[in-house]
Amino acid sequence: MRFLYHPDRKDISLPGVLYALGDPVRLEIVRLLATKGEQCCANFDFAIAKSTMSNHFKILRESGVVLTHKEGTLHINQLRHEDLEALFPGLLDAVLRSAQPLLVCHQSTVNSR
Repeated sequence: MRFLYHPDRKDISLPGVLYALGDPVRLEIVRLLATKGEQCCANFDFAIAKSTMSNHFKILRESGVVLTHKEGTLHINQLRHEDLEALFPGLLDAVLRSAQPLLVCHQSTVNSR
């Protein structure tokens, strides 16, 4: 099994979080996680390559925005809302309030696991 890196709370940086949230696809992933709760990677039906989606999840994970754990063959993602709120109070909520749904997402296929 491959190791999934997650930074400790103390190692999460504001530039890293802002970089992760600066991409429209990653922002939509975060918006949907905030709305729907934890989700499997496969539940996100975006019109982009699977390898590109994997890279987006890696950036979100390694920046400290999401926590990923495995259940069998599935990668389950959840927001690290508590950690982000402790480090950068109000940031995630402000970003999510201003985020508009991304049109390349087929939201009818995004289900909770």
